Amino acid sequence: MGERVLEIREPKNCEIDDIMKIWLESTVEAHYFIEEEYWKKNYEVVRDIYIPMAKTFVYCDEGKINGFISIIDSNFIGALFVHTKSQGSGIGKSLLEYVKNKYENIELAVYKDNKKAVEFYKKHDFKIIKEQENEDSGHLEYLMSYSKNSSENQ
Repeated sequence: MGERVLEIREPKNCEIDDIMKIWLESTVEAHYFIEEEYWKKNYEVVRDIYIPMAKTFVYCDEGKINGFISIIDSNFIGALFVHTKSQGSGIGKSLLEYVKNKYENIELAVYKDNKKAVEFYKKHDFKIIKEQENEDSGHLEYLMSYSKNSSENQ
């Protein structure tokens, strides 16, 4: 038997539906404290505006997308989502390490109530810079930052 083919690459245009399915399912599950309708209402904006304007990388296992990460404004993680059935298997870590190798400094915003994600980012050398209110949802979020230089000096 051959080895499984795992890769991180840029998505093809025809894969947007796979990305969006992961986004919606994972978002609803991770953000249980926000009404599901809020995410469904934002689906088209994410698909038609945010994903196309971002630099996105997908994690593929035997050609099937199991997660993705999107960078906006040159160094801001706008999205990091893993298929709900594949969470906890190292895909998020692989995607995060991939972009940490590409960018010197990275920022992101994560909902304060998404404790699992906050701990995940802390474990990967992200520091909380400030707490703020998300303009769109009204929920509190942390602005977090990673710097390649500061993590190498620890």
